[in-house]
Amino acid sequence: MNDATGPRRRGRAMPRGAALDAATLAETEAVLEGLPRDADQMIEALHRVQDRFGAIRKRHLRALAELFAVPHVVPYEAATFYAHFDVIDDDTPALPELTVRVCESLPCAMAGGHALLDELRAALPHARVIAAPCMGACHQAPACIAGHRLVERATVPRIVSPPPPAPLPPPPDLANWRGRGGYAPLDGDALAALRTAGLRGLGGAGFPAVRKWELVARQPGPKHLVVNADEGEPGTFKDRWCLESEPHRVLDGMLLAARAVGAGTCWIYLRDEYSHLVDPLRRAIAEVKQAGLFEGAIHLRRGAGAYICGEETALLESLEGRRGYPRHKPPFPGEVGLFGRPTLIHNVETLWWLPEILRGGAAGFAAAGRNGHQGKRLVPVSGRVQRPGVHEVPAGATANDIIGEFAGGMLAGHRFVAYLPGGASGGILPARMADIPLDFGTLDQHGCFV
Repeated sequence: MNDATGPRRRGRAMPRGAALDAATLAETEAVLEGLPRDADQMIEALHRVQDRFGAIRKRHLRALAELFAVPHVVPYEAATFYAHFDVIDDDTPALPELTVRVCESLPCAMAGGHALLDELRAALPHARVIAAPCMGACHQAPACIAGHRLVERATVPRIVSPPPPAPLPPPPDLANWRGRGGYAPLDGDALAALRTAGLRGLGGAGFPAVRKWELVARQPGPKHLVVNADEGEPGTFKDRWCLESEPHRVLDGMLLAARAVGAGTCWIYLRDEYSHLVDPLRRAIAEVKQAGLFEGAIHLRRGAGAYICGEETALLESLEGRRGYPRHKPPFPGEVGLFGRPTLIHNVETLWWLPEILRGGAAGFAAAGRNGHQGKRLVPVSGRVQRPGVHEVPAGATANDIIGEFAGGMLAGHRFVAYLPGGASGGILPARMADIPLDFGTLDQHGCFV
């Protein structure tokens, strides 16, 4: 490519070190067929190599450096950062065909996850059976991933001789959601409605959503909107539930937010443990595009197993094709975000509520709270309760409310002893403190958070 200063220099074609053979270059190029060679596609390129060869040999990293015209350190740092990429030496024997990752987070440990790990190692001597962090299946513990297959309520027989997968009811399609008022244009002030509702970011920090919108809205374009679907806190699976049950409701909320702040491109960052959601989301995105509901691009990108990428700036680094190291703030993503442009970042649940709030339901949403708090929440409940799963509850409900009123009470033979209000990093509280309203700031004095 030429410009006013002459030909643009290409990066070093071959990094110093071991030579790159033509066969490796050819097989890696074949795996990447149809994939743009943009820097932000590096994580997807590593996924393709891992999926095709069962591991990523160092010669493949040299090939990726050549094909992307970047220094060798770029693919190497990314590949060795993420837990789901297996980087091995060129002369290392091939890894076993099957890798089984067994969740060892608290809900799965309570359900016998550590014993399952030992049993699977004995039953599958030729497989690689390893412990792994939370998989977002806490309500169906213990969980594991066999290859790319998420197995809930896992047992040795279900891994060794899996039954045919039960067909899942398809989520409501575009026509269904539009028939219920979805994707309808707004006829009011979105910022005013958001302010009335009191909606806060529901990924953990609780930052007022309207302040994010105001910051991004006053920045010059082009702008991006990023959907954070990388929940990884043990005990958290509400974003998964949203995307499984009503993907178009989430996409509708995404487009409402994008239009409100002037974002022309949307990005969905999906945790790799939710690989079963990739195809349904691609179909839903295609329906949106075919219906002409958004003129800009909508990109779906997979994570690769990194808890830290739930933090918004680490997520941006990953979207740009690098290891997920958090950025220093300021500047904030609303000013300098994805690819250096102003970026609005929301988690899935925050977007879930927007169609209701922005289409006339702001006051009703605010009034739905309890104990002096505003709004509603989707609360994932796991452990020894009658009805584990995701429950819609009033903001300010207590742990006793949630367990007794929504989750059906404790299982027979068990008593309520303690609870984690905000996942493993949010602290643990005894049952005698289960009448504290659960909302942002109510647990600060106890060193905990929701």
